[in-house]
Amino acid sequence: MVTMKQVRNATMVLQYEGATVLIDPMLGAQGSMPPFPSETGNTDRNPLVDLSSPLDELLAPDVIVVTHTHPDHWDPAAASLLPRSTPILVQHDEDAVLISGQGFTDVRVLESTATIAGVEFTRTGGQHGSDESLAAQPELGQVMGVVLRHEDDPVIYIAGDTIMTDEVRQNLVDIAADVIVLNTGEAIPSALGPIIMGPEDVVEVAGLAPHARIIAVHMEALNHCPVAREDVRTAAASHAISDRVSAPEDGEALSF
Repeated sequence: MVTMKQVRNATMVLQYEGATVLIDPMLGAQGSMPPFPSETGNTDRNPLVDLSSPLDELLAPDVIVVTHTHPDHWDPAAASLLPRSTPILVQHDEDAVLISGQGFTDVRVLESTATIAGVEFTRTGGQHGSDESLAAQPELGQVMGVVLRHEDDPVIYIAGDTIMTDEVRQNLVDIAADVIVLNTGEAIPSALGPIIMGPEDVVEVAGLAPHARIIAVHMEALNHCPVAREDVRTAAASHAISDRVSAPEDGEALSF
């Protein structure tokens, strides 16, 4: 059995084949970071909510996955508090240099597939906004998703900070995941539109992966993400897929 605990935003803890896997740690206190540029009108400091779990429950992972180093996925608190020798998987050399420079001693670029603590991790692609958004805001940079596999456990595909693209659609077909995690807060940093998915993408993914359980996260924690959990639940109900779609509350654990 696999357990997935939603911590906050894109931060999750997976108990997967006996390994504790920490995804995209944002560990700082409520309001510890400035607001992001936003078209939502919300200028509150980030994160909007405090951690749902005691810090000591988050600081002993076997593996850390950082899909990219934007501060809502790797914040100063994570860089300060996490154990220096824990293996960390990142997407490219720039992120490896950044995190290694913060004192971490086992930072690995996930070029394709790696096995750590008995779990196979495979890199997938994504696009953090439209072509127009990326041209106008090069700081959005690259992102990755990741697939977790073990012969005795469900296949989990964590799509990461991406909009829906043909590459993501093909990933859904090729991976045939049992569980798909989508970042669905529909972050809107500029007039060029969302840079991650939203409720309508949950519906599309449910159609493309009709046997998968879909977990929607990355909501209600950042000033530039207007989509709430209830928006995802409403969209799922209107398309009769509520039995396959979850939008877990912070601190909620799911088992597969």
